[in-house]
Amino acid sequence: MTSAPGNNSCFHVIVNARSGRTDAETKCTIIRSVLEAAGRDYTLEVVDDAKALHVTAHRTVERARQGSGVVIIAGGDGSINTVAQAVLGSGCAFGVLPQGTFNYFGRTHGIPEDLADATRALLTAKVCPVQVGLLNNRIFLVNASMGLYPKLLQDREAYKQQLGRSRLVALWSAFVTLWQNHRTLRVRIDENGQARDILTKTVFVGNNALQLEQVGIPLASQLAEGQLAVVTLRPVGTLTLLGLLLRGAFGKLDDADSIISFAAKELTVKPRFALSAWTKVATDGEIFWLRAPLRFTVAPEPLFLLKPASA
Repeated sequence: MTSAPGNNSCFHVIVNARSGRTDAETKCTIIRSVLEAAGRDYTLEVVDDAKALHVTAHRTVERARQGSGVVIIAGGDGSINTVAQAVLGSGCAFGVLPQGTFNYFGRTHGIPEDLADATRALLTAKVCPVQVGLLNNRIFLVNASMGLYPKLLQDREAYKQQLGRSRLVALWSAFVTLWQNHRTLRVRIDENGQARDILTKTVFVGNNALQLEQVGIPLASQLAEGQLAVVTLRPVGTLTLLGLLLRGAFGKLDDADSIISFAAKELTVKPRFALSAWTKVATDGEIFWLRAPLRFTVAPEPLFLLKPASA
């Protein structure tokens, strides 16, 4: 870690109105009260649209660069990803106020989930370099994937819109999704220069120690060595998939025969015998299409995160 930003550094705060259960007005009131009590100079902007968040993030980073300020996002892992994409390489420090369902990124780095506590923690936080994953030209802080996992995320978002945002809804959504039939992918994986063809339900690349530990994938320590955690799933039936869901919930995926996991500094994946080169992928919960081949690697420079001094 390095020292905290100076007390004169302006906090440029972006609030995603759609993240979390608290309404945007309440979030802003909490943030303002903490920063004004501390005498901290700040700007505050609320966005409620994904496209607007992308534009706002780049505009905010440019403003922060001009005044040696700090860019801060109050939102879930997807919102954090969008703003981090704009911050990376800018030279600006980056702050996070976790407001999502799982908050893997914030929890991994010891950032409180309570908004007031998280805002206060920024005041004395230290700047810490954090590893960033890359999928082609897009970053990921928690994970990136193709195949079944993006489908799980897509269905989870649909259930959240109907039933609300909670971890119980996310678990129920996963159960319903896995009960359906899913196609098997034929892909060629080039792992650190060695190619092999495999059949798999999904390719999952992790960059978050907490998530890996919670589901029982023993590769968290490799992240500290500048590597990524790669998980593939052999073709299995519905009952086996449901069993894997339960194993993951209890942190026992490491002893599942249908799971193959390894660490790699870089990984290239491309479909075999595919009719289209476009592949549905997900990074930190956000789903989109990319043209194959898909190259997963570690970004050449880190993200400079404001990390609580207690962490």
